[in-house]
Amino acid sequence: MGSDPTRILDFAPVGMWWEITRSTADTRGALFEAVNVIAPDFAGPPLHIHPAAEESYSVQSGTLDVRVGGHWQRLSAGQSATVTAGTPHTLRNTSGSEVRLVNTHSPALDFEHFFRRLHALVNDHGVGLPPKDFASLVMISMLFVAHKREIVSADPPAFFMRLLAFTGKLMGYKLPP
Repeated sequence: MGSDPTRILDFAPVGMWWEITRSTADTRGALFEAVNVIAPDFAGPPLHIHPAAEESYSVQSGTLDVRVGGHWQRLSAGQSATVTAGTPHTLRNTSGSEVRLVNTHSPALDFEHFFRRLHALVNDHGVGLPPKDFASLVMISMLFVAHKREIVSADPPAFFMRLLAFTGKLMGYKLPP
């Protein structure tokens, strides 16, 4: 592809591939943007909120399901959705075909670090998404708790993830740097 390898986040085991198109440094913290390629049947992240940032999805190809608040909507190529700070949301790909989209978080906060750590958890530590085993649940919970300014789980409830993160720390689990 000829892309800068430091800007590629290949989440192959869970069906995602990202290219960072506008890093936190590029925009001096104004936003973080990546092209996301999502495999068919990707279940998506847990229902979550970004307490202090807006997130947008702009579909380039394929069909993406986005849940904003309590409502699912289907976005096709050329369509987009914006999620305001504090609004529960998630996404998934039920279309049977690959989806390509531009995903933006504004302001950037520490989203890039969050996603780079998630990438390391999936690829270097075998964490599954969605997490199906105890270790994966603990590690994802620890990641969310470490980045509570960026992301807070709505379902499962944040208190449950805080409890799992605390348990993980007691058991000696550690996040990648």
